[in-house]
Amino acid sequence: MIFDDDTPETSDEAAEEATEAAEEEATEEEAAEEEAAEEEATEEEAAEEEATEEEATEEEATEEEAAGEEAAADESSELTLGEGSEEDEEPRVPRQPSLIRGKIDRHGVAIGTGRRKTAVARVRITDGDGAMTINGRELDQYFQIERDRLVIEAPLKATETLGSVNVWVRVNGGGPTGQAGAIVLGIARALQAKNPNLHEALSDGGYLTRDGRMVERKKYGYKKARKSFQFSKR
Repeated sequence: MIFDDDTPETSDEAAEEATEAAEEEATEEEAAEEEAAEEEATEEEAAEEEATEEEATEEEATEEEAAGEEAAADESSELTLGEGSEEDEEPRVPRQPSLIRGKIDRHGVAIGTGRRKTAVARVRITDGDGAMTINGRELDQYFQIERDRLVIEAPLKATETLGSVNVWVRVNGGGPTGQAGAIVLGIARALQAKNPNLHEALSDGGYLTRDGRMVERKKYGYKKARKSFQFSKR
């Protein structure tokens, strides 16, 4: 049998080459795994960055919405404070009377009766140029005190009808103050009957309220209602 001297060496070299090839394959596999891991890590980081950006955009959107809502609320509050345009506001309907004590006769004349203390005034109001007649005389001639004249004109000024209606008055009883109060109540009731929309202005001014204060009667054993006679012990 013939033995070749090169056989053992070639077998050793082949084994070494196989080992090296296996090691190279292992290193390549490890490199591939590392690259895959790195790619996965980068992908995860990119996904996290996208998620953060989406959250940031959502937060910005919510903040903008909140700011818009606050601005709208501020605008609405400013509008409710009376700064809105007058065109958008609907005209308010004045309060209507629940009871009208005056009346309109068949000729269209507004009639009202007023009382104060012991005075009674019967008032008639028609459309005109602002003339006022009291017991056949002018207002300035009948009432010499300016206070009484201003009191009588007060309901006409409050309703902005002074100078646009004629007033005829017949009054009796009482004195100047009582007659002036009776005329005021009669004028207010006649104006209310003529135009019920004037009720709010007349009511707010207190012209439709009957002043029920009267002189207290004298008592027996007294000089007046409360005043006594001088006391004498002896």
